[in-house]
Amino acid sequence: MIRVLVAEDHTIVREGIKQLISLAPDLTVAGEACNGEQLLEVLRRTACEVVLLDISMPGVNGLDAIPRIRAFDSPPAILVLSMHDEVQMAARALKAGAAGYATKDSDPALLLAAIRKVAAGGRYIDPELADRMVFEVSLTDSRPPHAQLSEREYQVFERLVHGANVNEVAQQLSISAKTVSTHKVRLMQKLNAHSVAELVRYAIDNHLM
Repeated sequence: MIRVLVAEDHTIVREGIKQLISLAPDLTVAGEACNGEQLLEVLRRTACEVVLLDISMPGVNGLDAIPRIRAFDSPPAILVLSMHDEVQMAARALKAGAAGYATKDSDPALLLAAIRKVAAGGRYIDPELADRMVFEVSLTDSRPPHAQLSEREYQVFERLVHGANVNEVAQQLSISAKTVSTHKVRLMQKLNAHSVAELVRYAIDNHLM
């Protein structure tokens, strides 16, 4: 039996996923969490083979949670389930240590197959995203501006567009406010933005929030 921990902040979506898993004879829901901090706490006391992880949770988000989950002794496989069908988001999740990346509009049968695959030690990526990733790897000049951000710049960008100020970002990332400000200047230059409002508009236009 494959034990799955469902981490999703939207109750209706989480309940739907749990119901889908319960219909599979070889899968069971081992636990659930509605934010990153709760997920890490539940993992400390709950054995499972797969974490089905929403990438856009409040607090410790999915991207930040991945390396923390990987740091556990005998960590479960991580299958990211995201509303973002964005190549760079998938690439960041896989680079951080996720075993798979599926989108929330995936066919239910494909999602169940993805859970089984990563539980068995395999890798999975949404088929449409996989096709796009193959083409974009060789077409680096056509990548969107946010693909040029460093990992830390992207973390700062993500928090700024969700409403955090420089001091809050510094606290969340355990770095100095001065360092955050430096990253902010650089990422705004790369995204050709002159205000946080323009960053928010960029994030919306590129389906990053």
